[in-house]
Amino acid sequence: MTETVPCRGSILGSLLPARYILAVLGCIAMAIVYGLKVNLSVAMVAMLNHSALAHGASHHEAAVADPNAEEACKAPGNATETMEDGPFDWSEPLQGTILSCYFWGYFVSQMPGARIAELFSAKWVMFFSVAINVVCALLTPLAAEMHYVAMIVMRIGQGIGGGVTFPAMHVMLSNWAPPSERSVMSAITYAGTALGTVISMFLAGIIAGTLGWEAVFYVMGGLASIWLFLWVWLIQDTPAKQALMSQEERDMIINGLAGGEATAVADPHGGGAKPKGPVPWGKIFTSGPFLAILIAHTCSNWGWYMLLIELPFYMKQVLAFNIKENAVVTAIPFLTMWFFSMVLSKTLDTLRGKGMITTTTARKVGTFFASFVPMCCLFALCYIGCQRGLAVILMGVGITSIGGMFCGFLANHIDIAPNYAGTLMAITNTVATLPGITVPVFVGQITHGNQTIGAWRVIFLVTVALYVVEILAYMFMGSGEEQAWNKPQTNRSTGVENGEGGEVTPLNVRENKNKTYDN
Repeated sequence: MTETVPCRGSILGSLLPARYILAVLGCIAMAIVYGLKVNLSVAMVAMLNHSALAHGASHHEAAVADPNAEEACKAPGNATETMEDGPFDWSEPLQGTILSCYFWGYFVSQMPGARIAELFSAKWVMFFSVAINVVCALLTPLAAEMHYVAMIVMRIGQGIGGGVTFPAMHVMLSNWAPPSERSVMSAITYAGTALGTVISMFLAGIIAGTLGWEAVFYVMGGLASIWLFLWVWLIQDTPAKQALMSQEERDMIINGLAGGEATAVADPHGGGAKPKGPVPWGKIFTSGPFLAILIAHTCSNWGWYMLLIELPFYMKQVLAFNIKENAVVTAIPFLTMWFFSMVLSKTLDTLRGKGMITTTTARKVGTFFASFVPMCCLFALCYIGCQRGLAVILMGVGITSIGGMFCGFLANHIDIAPNYAGTLMAITNTVATLPGITVPVFVGQITHGNQTIGAWRVIFLVTVALYVVEILAYMFMGSGEEQAWNKPQTNRSTGVENGEGGEVTPLNVRENKNKTYDN
């Protein structure tokens, strides 16, 4: 049973209310998880014995020389890059296994993490997510020296932690974000994925080049551990449990979540407790608005991983960018994506607050930006040839516009079913993990021995087709309205809520304060 604690005021007063302290710390958590996810990709350059690997691969390199000279772009200048050798001679397949096994843990942890967050504590699920990533990062140098199997175990552990981040944060936001601020708070929180990617790419490269590859994991893991103390001290599962906030803010949040009802009616315990009935699986998987989110999330992730992971290879293999140029042109658009997501989410929330657009319209606008613009950019990349400057602009615009997803379909789970927001996110994010596994395989098969503009044109056109599917599905089926199956039906004679299968749970919230029941 939720216990209400007295309000003592936010530690930062009116400068940063408690709900935005949650959003900022959530953003930092996402940045930590994504930063510790990608830092191995950067550090691995310094970890590998390139001389030994090049000697073993020399015959293969000669065999796959580009046979189509007219489709190859020439790099400006004749500068060559040299890399110092590290201690490990991991083959390319083993490197891919170590990097990709992150998704093994990510794939299996989401549903259990979501239900634990909904039924018990999203705060502590989120704490576990970051804590296991920090521990695995700090142990990575030791694991690498022991055996590559130990590295795989560390990556799976990080994936398990990473898999519960989105479901846990969705549960936190469903308890803390008033509908009028849901777009902004979601965008602030989930934009941490972009910030973490940028910061990690730059910081890991600098640390590896100056202090050695081991320091990448010690420094970044050590800095991330500070967040653990702040999260435990400053964050609670619901406003009712949070003493470090004003009474006015608590009332505003609870009344907003309850649709304007008084606190005592919205929640007899004074905080955002949710009914804990069984999940209505059948109604979820036959719900058009949910299927729209599922399709959008999956198709969008294909494009996301294409731009995040594979497009840099296109810049290097086809357009002949060197490593330093690639790092810059790949990282900067993630900063612009963060700024764009903040501006778009604030604009949409403002328009919603003034009654100029509905929640459904806001979600569709955000999703449209995140799909239509990168679709057009990828289509243009198919036909610009070796125009390197134009390719950089198109990539930057495409990645920037993806920021619309944070206030689009990614926030939509909370709109349609706040009681099951974590579970819905776990379902869609589990399915949307599959592109992270299949995109590298797909690109590898298409470009094997054929690293040409023609091969990449096929890859980009497939991605364009999936963006078309996303746009059509979400525009026709998407909705920002709460679905009827979010609230279990009430048994009028017993005063309890009936879930699927006839199970009953206590009625904590009346669905309509003006509705009376005959006893």
